[in-house]
Amino acid sequence: MNFGKWIVVAFVLFTVFIATLVTVCVRQDISLVRPDYYQEELVHQRKMTLIQNARTLETLPVISVTDNVLKVSFPDFDKMDKGEIQLLRPSDVNLDRKFALRAGEKEQQFSLGTWSKGLYRASMQWTMEGKEFYYERIIVL
Repeated sequence: MNFGKWIVVAFVLFTVFIATLVTVCVRQDISLVRPDYYQEELVHQRKMTLIQNARTLETLPVISVTDNVLKVSFPDFDKMDKGEIQLLRPSDVNLDRKFALRAGEKEQQFSLGTWSKGLYRASMQWTMEGKEFYYERIIVL
């Protein structure tokens, strides 16, 4: 029997398979959590300090989702100078959203409308009495 021909065919098929696999892998869109992911990691220590500042508060913000409405409750909103809440979608950076927080209201609501269902990371950063704070929570729509 002539096995030489089948060995050559097997090598050619294997080469075509590997070339196809490499082509498919190279064309995949690899979306990081943020476009500036590496720069964000460099300021990680500052973020940890802000989280520690938030842990010293008597009450933490409450972030919840009900009927496609994001609700943020915080009794110290009247002491807040400025703040924002971000909803980050780990699987798709195009679905990230940012909302400005208003001082004075105990509960704030933001309509989520027709957002894609899935896991989001809600991160709230605010300044109160000259000190910065950061709070983070995982929510699922």
